[in-house]
Amino acid sequence: MTAQAIDPRVLLDEVTQFIYREARFQDDHAYDEWEALWTDDGVYWIPANGEGGDPEKEMSIIYDNRSRIALRIRQFHTGKRYSQTPQSRLRRIVSNVEILRHEGDDLIVTSNAMVFESAARGDTVWASRNEYTLRREGSALRMARKKVVLVNNETALYSMAFLI
Repeated sequence: MTAQAIDPRVLLDEVTQFIYREARFQDDHAYDEWEALWTDDGVYWIPANGEGGDPEKEMSIIYDNRSRIALRIRQFHTGKRYSQTPQSRLRRIVSNVEILRHEGDDLIVTSNAMVFESAARGDTVWASRNEYTLRREGSALRMARKKVVLVNNETALYSMAFLI
């Protein structure tokens, strides 16, 4: 069934539950489960210095294709990557989930997030607008793209947790 054939309220509920699940996996450091949410052509992007133009030509905080997402998680599992040693304690609030449009099989979705991170170096609050491209594969939604636009990405940033 295509996204356009589903009742809009039912679709919004499904999308919202997907985004909440993705946030929970990040907060709980469930990286394998988080990785499983991605399509094979997924792109995870955190632009630097504003809304982000072309990530191939401008600096990014993170700009990972699907292969790099998998590598990042495999490297974390080796125990030799110390970006999360000790692991930060994370909790996020997700709000304003909105389906902007359908583009073929893709749903273009936005939300706002506020992440509280408690780490050895101190506490940090990250605020962002998240833009998703979600795609139905079989009966489930998966992420084809996630862009995290940090509110303060034009300033010097502390090192961030493994994922934001």
